[in-house]
Amino acid sequence: MSLFSRRPFLDRTASWLEQSGLHPLLARLFAARGIVSPEELSLDLKQLLSPTGLKNCLSTATLLADILERQEPMLVVADYDCDGATACAVAVRGLKMLGGANTAIEFLVPNRFTMGYGLTPEVVELAAQQNPKPKYLITVDNGIASEAGVDRARELGMEVIVTDHHLPGDRLPNALAIVNPNQPVCPFPSKALAGVGVMFYLLIALRAELRKRGKFTITSQPKIENLLDLVALGTVADVAQLDRNNRILVSNGLKRIRSEVSQAGILALFQVAARDYRKANAFDLGFAIGPRLNAAGRLADMTLGIRLLLTDQTEQALELAQELDRINRERRVIETGMQAEAFAHLAEDQLADKMTSHSSICLWNPEWHQGVVGIVASRLKERFNRPAIVFAPADSTSGGLEKELRGSGRSITGFHLRDALDIVSKREPGLILKFGGHAMAAGLTIRKSDFEKFDGLFQEVADELLNDELLERRHIHDGSLSLSEFTPEIGDLLAAEIWGQGFPQPIFFGEFEVGQQSLMKEKHLRLQLRPVGDGQLASKPFTGVWFNRTQLLPAKAKLAYRLVTDRYQGQARVQLMIEAHDESVPN
Repeated sequence: MSLFSRRPFLDRTASWLEQSGLHPLLARLFAARGIVSPEELSLDLKQLLSPTGLKNCLSTATLLADILERQEPMLVVADYDCDGATACAVAVRGLKMLGGANTAIEFLVPNRFTMGYGLTPEVVELAAQQNPKPKYLITVDNGIASEAGVDRARELGMEVIVTDHHLPGDRLPNALAIVNPNQPVCPFPSKALAGVGVMFYLLIALRAELRKRGKFTITSQPKIENLLDLVALGTVADVAQLDRNNRILVSNGLKRIRSEVSQAGILALFQVAARDYRKANAFDLGFAIGPRLNAAGRLADMTLGIRLLLTDQTEQALELAQELDRINRERRVIETGMQAEAFAHLAEDQLADKMTSHSSICLWNPEWHQGVVGIVASRLKERFNRPAIVFAPADSTSGGLEKELRGSGRSITGFHLRDALDIVSKREPGLILKFGGHAMAAGLTIRKSDFEKFDGLFQEVADELLNDELLERRHIHDGSLSLSEFTPEIGDLLAAEIWGQGFPQPIFFGEFEVGQQSLMKEKHLRLQLRPVGDGQLASKPFTGVWFNRTQLLPAKAKLAYRLVTDRYQGQARVQLMIEAHDESVPN
């Protein structure tokens, strides 16, 4: 049974925000998301936290300034997801802008299928073969757990500068410098920076250092804020917590996209996704643009995505974006098959009927693709409200002959996934060959022969850390809308704001009369809904869509939904995206 509850807020806070000029509905929504004063509503770039509080940021900027002056070759080592790709593009573009135009600044992104995650010794060996051989390796969105890789780099005569945001292990790598808000004793107030945000902050500090050295003035300095569209994309796609600092970054990045002063690659991705960049919002970045960029790292090579983000040629950008769109369609086909197999497996094991006695889900299949396991884990987590880890052979082309499995996990609120894996690794040393991640997402490698043992131990930890309250599916909503608020203008108002992880998109809850119902593509429910408000029935029905739902609704239903504006042939219409049905209410 699902539980529905309204997100609380203080009326006086909402009134105060409304008096500052905010729309009454937004005032209520913002008050419920922790905004307590009108001053917090400003997302001006000048309100960004200073890089002075980010541990090692200023000293690393000084180091980079020296490297640029000496024109010593650098190699940016990226992660293979959207955050890593955008962080790489920000690093390469930013360093070139800040004096590295005549310096060898190249990039390398590991192949996830052959080299694994992060700055591994294998990646370092490959880096050392570059021409010219880099003197410095700069990691973006990785490196905090790369002890062996950093040591190998030094053996080969290269120093490593780590920029990352992931949680560190028990020991830090012996790098020349580490910039990471989540490293020990870092006083930076925002721990939510994505990898691309960390790199952007380092560029801010580097520009200030070069300004001190007289390289340029405040008026002639390079505009690294031109990179904020990349920062916004990486931050949203990585599902980073949207605290105020990240909302400032995302808001200003979206402004650039809407004004068509964005990177050619991002505008090309909007084009192939059939999205209007002039109305770009965080939802577009997270669900249309980010997945197409991520597809390269999942099925092919993220080099393709980074090339897209680095080109300034419109035609080349469109060609690369079209290739990413093709790869993304292929990813969807693979994902659909894996997801169906996963659900079928759970049904065969009768796990779906016994979820009250299972606190976690672990699955693997010799035919599954390791590039898509994270998405399937997310689908399982959403369906069963349990932390889920899905594994595939370390070499997806081996037909299951590999001895290692690589897994990707997704978690639920209240269960810190990386910490749970750390507990498992300490209880059974050597069981997990390597792991890393966050509270809500993590990756790991185990031996295929150890899957059953890992499954049992992870289940034990989940049983200890989770309780019935956390395992109960909860839908937090923002109350009801009045009948007068079911308008395209309200949909546009909501779409223009910055919503995401930690600052959730508004979900409303209300009663509806349900009219005609039909299925789209045999798997999505389309229906006509007439809202009821204050005992009154709306004069006209609105179209509702419930993705991945085939079961019809009763004639009257209480629904949780998002209100969006749908535009077709120049006409703006309200559309309701259904999220849940309160089945406890008698019809």
